Amino acid sequence: MSGNERVKEFTEFRERMNERILGQDNQVIRRFFALDTQTYRAGALDVKTKEMLGLVASLVLRCDDCISYHVAQCKEAGVNREEFFEVFSVGLVVGGSIVIPHLRRGVDFLDTLEAGEGDAAACADHA
Repeated sequence: MSGNERVKEFTEFRERMNERILGQDNQVIRRFFALDTQTYRAGALDVKTKEMLGLVASLVLRCDDCISYHVAQCKEAGVNREEFFEVFSVGLVVGGSIVIPHLRRGVDFLDTLEAGEGDAAACADHA
């Protein structure tokens, strides 16, 4: 699968499933999704910092979908490659060697976005 196809598939699946999930009459899920979205808005911390924090947490929790999502959001927020690798190093130190396979997939997703094969903006919207 090409990088463009990977980003497109990831984005389309998230959008389709979020629509199905949020289409249900469940206030707890709707409120959680809204809370997640509000959490990443600028406040005392800017969006870029919050997305980098989200990426570290995703690495430590070993959630590949979350890692891809936050890599795209970080890219959209202006995180450069040097900053990405500092963020990756924090996630690796906090999470330990078990993070390495997820780090590989995260760097691969970043490489895809940087190569212009995928659109970081297409991965928009939290949760």
